Amino acid sequence: MTVNTPLCFRGKKILAPMVRVGTLPMRLLALDYGADIVYCEELIDIKMLQCKRVINDVLETVDFVAPNERIVFRTCEREREHVVFQMGSADAERALAVAKLVESDVAGIDINMGCPKEYSTKASMGAALLSDPDKIESILTTLVKGICKPVTCKIRILPSVEDTVNLVKRIEKTGIAAIAVHGRKSLVLSFFVCLLERKKEERPQHPVHCDVIKAISEAVSIPVIANGGSHDFIKEYADIETFQKATAASSVMIARAAMWNPSIFRKEGFCPLKDVMQDYIKYVLRYDNHYTNTKYCLCQMLREQLETTQGKKLHAAQTTQEICEVFEMGDFYEETTAIFEAKKTSLETKMQDEDDQMEDPDVIKMAVRFDKREYPPQITPKMYLLEWCRKEKHPQPVYETVQRPLDRLFCSVVTVAERKYRSTLWDKSKKLAEQAAAIVCLRTLGVPEGKLCEGENHLVNKRKRGDQEPLISRDRGEDLAEPSHKKANFIEETSDMDVPKM
Repeated sequence: MTVNTPLCFRGKKILAPMVRVGTLPMRLLALDYGADIVYCEELIDIKMLQCKRVINDVLETVDFVAPNERIVFRTCEREREHVVFQMGSADAERALAVAKLVESDVAGIDINMGCPKEYSTKASMGAALLSDPDKIESILTTLVKGICKPVTCKIRILPSVEDTVNLVKRIEKTGIAAIAVHGRKSLVLSFFVCLLERKKEERPQHPVHCDVIKAISEAVSIPVIANGGSHDFIKEYADIETFQKATAASSVMIARAAMWNPSIFRKEGFCPLKDVMQDYIKYVLRYDNHYTNTKYCLCQMLREQLETTQGKKLHAAQTTQEICEVFEMGDFYEETTAIFEAKKTSLETKMQDEDDQMEDPDVIKMAVRFDKREYPPQITPKMYLLEWCRKEKHPQPVYETVQRPLDRLFCSVVTVAERKYRSTLWDKSKKLAEQAAAIVCLRTLGVPEGKLCEGENHLVNKRKRGDQEPLISRDRGEDLAEPSHKKANFIEETSDMDVPKM
């Protein structure tokens, strides 16, 4: 497919993908200081495939949310044309599925082929891919053909220059837009050698092999991005060009030097570290970054100052507010929190007004909730309503459930005998919302709903006699597999959002 994005990898200064560092606040800060392209931290394909894409209207972000409500990847319009999504993958089809999931929100897709960590290599990802050129070719070719955004990969060099150049030439033929090369060796051994001897990767203290990166740059026509120069070369902005010339690379990717002070990208020179950290915290608050990640990144910036009074206070901080107080930003925290709370309230009011305007006037409403403590074990209002419909020879109840984007709560409307019923209270789960709708219907009809206070429970008696149909599922109090007439109308992902947790 033709790449339809302006992203270019020549003459660029790039923030490298770094675990726990390359989150949205750090990426935006790097862009502010002069970075041209920013890579997110490596995110594993299997984890991403479990996520749902959610529009967050409070933060004005796009969130990829895991089933446990954790934000796995968050991005925004500011970085849309600059952020490259790096994933860990060892499977072409999974990689393509993830790429399609995030394609519209990023500028490019990268496959990590350089991570030496055991969690990555044991899953045949990262540096482990370097010993399987066929799999590399399969993954990259599938991505290049399957998406419209540029595809890149990041590798480490192999034990020999010849092997490295040959591998990169093969990678080039897949059609990728650029290749990032970390100039330290990945000791890719055969399976049998691994059984006999386990060797370590070259670490940051080892010198970067500029000659190998240069050989790669001269051997291929695609842009080569040099990485690994923070220890030996890049101490300030001017050193970026020095490293680029030493490797003959098209662009330079910076990791640790940017982690220590992201103003390394600033032509005018470093900003005072205090200002850098305060700028970072402003983005943390603006985009509701989790305090543990914030704390980690600030500790990397403080480095040798961690033993100072400020460093010790940061280490002891257990909330975003406490972190702000360490850096004399307590008032800013209060102001920002108030702004977002007001915005959230405004959106809630607007959505409630829209709900009221769209509300079907024929729906019978009542403010009720389902509390299972008020009912016998394994007996629910839904069961009573189903039993009543059978007795009166009405069609089975039909539940239509929606999820409100702002707070992710649920509301259900049940249709019985061509009349509709719902609770005006929204619930935290689809099941609870359906039970509440059933209660509204039963109370309107004047039919018992099975509460303990109602006295003898005929459904309980029927269950004791063994005459009752198998209405109960493994989930206490819920029906078995939902009948085909039951509907769940969830709001589309483009209107979902997550609520900031200040």
